[in-house]
Amino acid sequence: MFEKLPRLRTLYEIRVRFQQIFDTAPDRRKALRWLTALWLDILEHVPEMESFICTFDTWQDEILNYFEARQTSGPVEGINNKARVIVKRAYGLKSADSLWSRLILDLNRRKDLVLHTIGQIQDLVAGFRAIFSNACT
Repeated sequence: MFEKLPRLRTLYEIRVRFQQIFDTAPDRRKALRWLTALWLDILEHVPEMESFICTFDTWQDEILNYFEARQTSGPVEGINNKARVIVKRAYGLKSADSLWSRLILDLNRRKDLVLHTIGQIQDLVAGFRAIFSNACT
């Protein structure tokens, strides 16, 4: 592929460098230095990615915060995405109870093995509702 599409090799090498920065940068200062060098290379070799670099500039502080504790919101984003997929998949779903039950089923499913009965899930949902009912308006 790289022989037929030489620019593909350049993009691949950029991706690898980007991943290495996130895997190895010891702190935000060094990460910013390495990312800045990468941005300059990107602008030189793939100027079409300028909007990507502008996005980084917009979210620079938030992105560099990752290098403080190496924590992401990935798990939360995954749950949010799963909830969106359930809502789309269950077009016409009218009951919040059904949405909660489906979300709990999908989150607790591992290799298509359901670890709880419907009754247990309904009890779990009722417990969630009791805990969060005062927080929801």
